[in-house]
Amino acid sequence: MKINSPLEAYKYLPATNCGKCGEQTCMAFAAHLIDRSMKLTDCTPLLEEKFKKKFKELDKLLEPEIREIEIGVGEKIAKIGGDDVLYRHKLTFFNQTKFAYDVWDTMDEEELVERVNYIQNFKKFYVGNFLTVDMIAIRSVSDDPERFASTVKKVLETTELPVILCSFNHNVLKAGLELAKDRNPLLYAANKNNWKEVAELALKYDVPVTLFAPDDLDLLKSMAKTFAEMGTEKLVLDPGTFPTGKQLKQTFTNFTKVRRAGIDGDREIAYPIMAVPFTAWMAHDDPVSASYWETVVASVLTVKYGDIMILHSTEPYAMLPELHIRDTIYTDPRKPVTVDPGMYKVGSPDKDSPVLVTTNFALTYYTVESDIASNKIDCYLWAIDTDGIGVEAAVAGGQLTAAKVKKGIDESGFDLKKDTSHNTIVLPGLAARLQGDVEDETGASVLIGPADSGRIPGWMEKNWPPQKK
Repeated sequence: MKINSPLEAYKYLPATNCGKCGEQTCMAFAAHLIDRSMKLTDCTPLLEEKFKKKFKELDKLLEPEIREIEIGVGEKIAKIGGDDVLYRHKLTFFNQTKFAYDVWDTMDEEELVERVNYIQNFKKFYVGNFLTVDMIAIRSVSDDPERFASTVKKVLETTELPVILCSFNHNVLKAGLELAKDRNPLLYAANKNNWKEVAELALKYDVPVTLFAPDDLDLLKSMAKTFAEMGTEKLVLDPGTFPTGKQLKQTFTNFTKVRRAGIDGDREIAYPIMAVPFTAWMAHDDPVSASYWETVVASVLTVKYGDIMILHSTEPYAMLPELHIRDTIYTDPRKPVTVDPGMYKVGSPDKDSPVLVTTNFALTYYTVESDIASNKIDCYLWAIDTDGIGVEAAVAGGQLTAAKVKKGIDESGFDLKKDTSHNTIVLPGLAARLQGDVEDETGASVLIGPADSGRIPGWMEKNWPPQKK
């Protein structure tokens, strides 16, 4: 049984409202347990011996519907699964889809190392964060255990990223495991022909394993049940990824069925799902078409409900759409993306530099900051705490007010009269109606900048420095 409300969780808490967790009440703490913004161990009284039974019971009840599986070790560990809902607006999706880009054991060493380094160093700055990839999938093309082991050894020497060992030959997997066993790799894959041998490897080395049953959900469930009875629930399910036509639709349907069954309480199939958009390269001879369809399939199955993927195309035009849609789907839709409110320096501002106001909605802030920095404008950029709402909506909704601007100034420690030569604030054009109120609250002069931050350079030429009154 799974609990989904703070009231249900509250029944297991000490109910003393001691505040040791940082919240004023146990009910508030219970709400944080449900949305996973706090951990059960944050309630220190619950760790006492007299609450030991309740702690264990509540810990079990808070387990996600879909089991969480860990791949890799240390700081680079990849966690997949752990979801509770089918639709992210009801709660959110927690562990974002992990992207594993492939290398193969027929590559020469120089090419192999170059590709591994490209994969592990790839990053794209986007709304305050760097978008990166997560894993290396090592494919056995040669079907030679010795050659595969040599490739695994070189990959492990080159990167700390988690790895997937890919072969249906259990002897090949064993050769790779002998070298990678301390890195907790994911085995890919057990199927109806090799499941006994692969199960023995997974149990012996205590590593996660993928179960592969293309378009056969009954077999997939049967294998999952068998592996669990043998002693391992470190399972990832691959229902098959078919990249074209009606089979692509069936792939979508199968993924949805598996996830719905797990969320609805079928523990025998409540495991993370593996997608392999790489199969687009088996269906298309033209590299451009293959890369395109791989990206399409990856995007579709990031939404529904791929927890981990094996991919091949490393061109930016293929990777960036995949990374962007993943970031979108795994951003909590209930909370705006924000930056910390405060005064930021863009370039090397001095006393004569302008002081521009914006909000702490991340997309707004980084758009404004980028437009200013790219035009080499030295200035102070003030991110006012609007609960992560953009300028126009914040003005309309009362989150951006003269009082908020004044509060932001006071809390930053920045003194407009002492730290600038002009005692002037520049409000965005969409906040023009606040001009008089901000002047009254702050005692500063207020100029109205453009509504679009892309026009700031032209506005600066005409309006800065301000004319002295």
